[in-house]
Amino acid sequence: SIRRQRQMCIRDRHARLRQIMRKTATPTIRWQWATFDELSGTALYAALRARQDVFVLEQQCLYADIDGDDQRAFHLLGWNAADDTQLFAYLRCFAPGDKYPEAALGRVLTTQPARGFGFGKQLLTEGMRRVEQHFPGSAIRISAQEHLQRFYAGFGFQAVSEMYMEDGIPHIEMLR
Repeated sequence: SIRRQRQMCIRDRHARLRQIMRKTATPTIRWQWATFDELSGTALYAALRARQDVFVLEQQCLYADIDGDDQRAFHLLGWNAADDTQLFAYLRCFAPGDKYPEAALGRVLTTQPARGFGFGKQLLTEGMRRVEQHFPGSAIRISAQEHLQRFYAGFGFQAVSEMYMEDGIPHIEMLR
């Protein structure tokens, strides 16, 4: 199918980029924290494309990613420090009282070519740092894909719900 061919092209492109990056020095990330209105068109496009690539195409999950919440969120983008056009990592953050009583992190991702360098851990660490900076003392809630529960537990998150299905993927609420 056309969708499968597109996924194969994306995987091939990302595999080639990973090979190039592994032959050179370990890449580093430049962090950008912005409200929706502060995002350039290029940055917004990169974030939406990364979310589509990871959540819709890679995970084969058809859902309304553009959900009307981006305008209220802070966005944390992790750019390749050597190439400002290449987005490596992304998450969005909501203020306490917006989605939950606590601050919330969501749409947490690393792009395929950036995997294997520890950027997911760096992203979550930076996201938690930004929450503490902007919302001191706030707990943080996430709706984690269940298979990532151990990853998030390594950052002090604890499960606070039973498993539930969201967009066909098992999830669990976690709190830190």
